[in-house]
Amino acid sequence: MTFSEENYLKTIYHLTNLSDSEVSTNAIAEMIETKASSVTDMLRKLSEKDLVNYKKYQGVSLTEKGNLIAKMIVRKHRLWEVFLVKKLDFPWDEVHDIAEQLEHIKSEELINKLDDFLGNPTEDPHGDPIPDAQGRMVKTDKQLLSDLAVNQIGICVGVKDSSADFLKYLDKQEIALGSKIEIISKETFDLSIKIKVYTKELTISNKIASNLFVKVAY
Repeated sequence: MTFSEENYLKTIYHLTNLSDSEVSTNAIAEMIETKASSVTDMLRKLSEKDLVNYKKYQGVSLTEKGNLIAKMIVRKHRLWEVFLVKKLDFPWDEVHDIAEQLEHIKSEELINKLDDFLGNPTEDPHGDPIPDAQGRMVKTDKQLLSDLAVNQIGICVGVKDSSADFLKYLDKQEIALGSKIEIISKETFDLSIKIKVYTKELTISNKIASNLFVKVAY
């Protein structure tokens, strides 16, 4: 498969997880920043290879074969992110673009040995699940910080937005995976939230809270 074909499968996989339904051509075009006509051409090629189910104007979904290939690309990407953070001391906001390049390495033996070398992690540095060699994933019971009620406490287990800007913001606020976050109060006017991260109190926007996944502690 070409890099472009792999990127399309991964994009459809991520969009399917976001909407849990068939993905539109326009959504794919927006995510990979290309023309809808180019997307249509690629979907026809992927359909001929039995990697996607595609009918014009009806959206697209991955076949069983396409879904497994997409999971293996995601597996490589997230394992490389773990390696870059844990073994090479890259900050979590810099590893995505590097992993985008490394995810296209074809050797299954290398990836399986990398998995073993890292201790078979189940999550990447952003809290996203890592598929195993058969495509299985350990799912974490999580919800958005914005959905917690006043006085509830959550443990940060992931981020919805893994952009460098958002991750740098979290670093400035000393919020990371494993951080204990308590909801102190909520503003009805702009939905901003006052929180306590360990002993530090700060106010965050609803947008920030809506991009943080937590596991409710109590």
